[in-house]
Amino acid sequence: MKKIASFTIDHLRLEPGIFVSRKDRTPSGDVVTTFDIRMTRPNREAALSPEALHAMEHLAATFLRNHPEWSDRVVYWGPMGCCTGNYLLLSGDLESRDVLPLIRETMEFVAAFEGDVPGATPKDCGNYSFMDLSAAREAAAKYLEEVLRDPSEENLTYPA
Repeated sequence: MKKIASFTIDHLRLEPGIFVSRKDRTPSGDVVTTFDIRMTRPNREAALSPEALHAMEHLAATFLRNHPEWSDRVVYWGPMGCCTGNYLLLSGDLESRDVLPLIRETMEFVAAFEGDVPGATPKDCGNYSFMDLSAAREAAAKYLEEVLRDPSEENLTYPA
């Protein structure tokens, strides 16, 4: 079986950042760009807890789907199974720098969020109590400070 593209990235050299993971063309000809929102150094730094990622998923998805400029282009936001980041799928042929301001805004929202996590009720979520808002806020603040404030090329382009 052929190895999928995301398993060909050298995770031992991968730094946190925003990366174009893939671009897919729909049958109607539209392009959907998948972004790897990598928040930790895989295999060299602790992964995020699933509870932190779940809270971040609720917050980021809510923020993005209500964004005045980007909401119509949001296809999906969700955690990676390895718990080292998230995927963002957007309609359009886009590059990492195109979404850098959007990801900054999203992480600022998560880092500063106070109150009840949107959709964190038994009626709205299948595992509503499996969230850690404090850890989500901390992870977003760290990502903002260490990666998004002044990203280098290694934070925006997969290692060769």
